Amino acid sequence: MLMEKNVHPVKSSAKSKEIPPAAELFNKVHPVKPSAKSKGIPPEAELFNRVKQNNLFGFPKLGDVVSGRIIGIKGSAIFIDLGAIGAGIIYGREFYEAKNFLKSLKLGKEIFAKVLDLDNEEGYIELSVKQAERELAWETLRKKKEKNEKITVKILGANKGGLLTKVANISGFLPVSQLSFEYYPRVDEGDKIKIARELQKLVGKELEVKIFDVDQEQEKLILSEKAQKLFELKKGFKNLKPGVIVEGEITGIVDFGAFIRFSPPKDLTGLDKKAGAQEMPTIPILEGLIHISELDWRMIDDPGKVVKIGEKVKAKIIEIADSRISLSLRALKKNPWDHIEKKYKKGDIIKGVVAKFNSFGAFVRLTPEIQGLVHISEFGTEAKMKKALNLGKKYEFQILQIDRENHKIALKMKMSN
Repeated sequence: MLMEKNVHPVKSSAKSKEIPPAAELFNKVHPVKPSAKSKGIPPEAELFNRVKQNNLFGFPKLGDVVSGRIIGIKGSAIFIDLGAIGAGIIYGREFYEAKNFLKSLKLGKEIFAKVLDLDNEEGYIELSVKQAERELAWETLRKKKEKNEKITVKILGANKGGLLTKVANISGFLPVSQLSFEYYPRVDEGDKIKIARELQKLVGKELEVKIFDVDQEQEKLILSEKAQKLFELKKGFKNLKPGVIVEGEITGIVDFGAFIRFSPPKDLTGLDKKAGAQEMPTIPILEGLIHISELDWRMIDDPGKVVKIGEKVKAKIIEIADSRISLSLRALKKNPWDHIEKKYKKGDIIKGVVAKFNSFGAFVRLTPEIQGLVHISEFGTEAKMKKALNLGKKYEFQILQIDRENHKIALKMKMSN
């Protein structure tokens, strides 16, 4: 490579007013003395031809990205010193496609460029800065995936399938399935229109993600936000596991439950150790779901009747799977099933109110906290079940089985009904 003091603008020869021959330019910046074995061969041609004809110096191939210093700027052409492999040129279409960038460059600046032609009519290696930039971007993305590095992206758009962004000017896609609970669309029954509407709220927001898949040939860059969340979870909170009690805030309510945002207890993060303020790491905010069945021991139809958005609650972690954290409020309440055998026994005739129908039977409320199930097979069809029972009405039932561990009581209609 040329040192800064050797860099100088190129002057065209008398024979080539537009572009000087590559050998002429090469020898101006790399003058050599003839060797004893090269009598009769001009010294400048000796080195130039020797480099061009063999791979002793790692001569590039088409498509390779090389680096060099700018040694000349003439009109719409940039001349690059590529060291031992020769002289390069950026001109024509490749110059105009990157002219705004190229015009800002000065003599001596080192740049990367992609090889388009190994030996044009003037003997130059034709180069492209724009294509090299894209090539290097893909290579950088591959390395980031290999190293499992996180990257920060700005969301530029959204559709029903996910979020759109760009990384180093390469289009990327963040599927809905790769969003953590914090950003996952909270809509009922998978309504695609509602999902797209929720995703639009993330446009303009910056998210930390990991590269899920990168394929240059297919121009495919898939990102994952939940993978980054899971990485943080595993790295910073190895002791965060089922059974841990956390305190958080209700951030969302849907038909199937409530979302809670919380920070792990300090004793699980090591933040309770003595440390200076600058040494204290930031505690990340995590988010999980309290399923409707885990809100209370009572049968719940509307989660909004149990918790409110903004309400501070304590919850118990019951499962951590993938990047999802499941929590429970009822696990912190007195379990009405602990001594169920003292109150109910197999064969007992009891009274209960029909609370809910579904495809596999009728739920019967025995107490505010305990319910049993009359299986659909007791009736034959769903239509016959709904004909035999009325919602909200009290009937007599016989206990067939009690499963304390799984909180289930199997019932059948009393014959007199």
